[in-house]
Amino acid sequence: MKLNLDKNLIFPNLEFEKKEDVLNFMSGKLLEYKYVKPGYQKAIIDRENIYPTGLPSLGVNIAIPHADNDLVNKTTIAIGILKKAAKFCSMENIEKELDVQIVMMLAIKEPHGQIEMLQKVVSIIQNDKLTKKITEMTDKDKVLSVLEPYLN
Repeated sequence: MKLNLDKNLIFPNLEFEKKEDVLNFMSGKLLEYKYVKPGYQKAIIDRENIYPTGLPSLGVNIAIPHADNDLVNKTTIAIGILKKAAKFCSMENIEKELDVQIVMMLAIKEPHGQIEMLQKVVSIIQNDKLTKKITEMTDKDKVLSVLEPYLN
């Protein structure tokens, strides 16, 4: 699966305190650039409340919100880097909150593409030096150049 990473969907230095604000902002941008259909925003929030996507890491915790592929027009990933961490519930234990600083919002059109993309994202999560480096970046081009080899 070839991924189209769009510079317009890289958001360094985001300042949101609540996960809902992060999710609304990023899914709104996916809608604005026509990567997703109108129902995607509500589906992201609903899914995150039922099946949280926060993942603990040795470096920086990451959330990987996503919704059904039938709400996606074109495959991509939006990447949000938070100045200060927001609380997301852990995928492993819904009762546990994690301080998440990187949000990788998946918009995958291919029916079975999410599993393939999740495997690629896990390779990023397992690299604590990489996740720390990403949180220090403020330049969208540098974020793209660092992440592209892992995501394609």
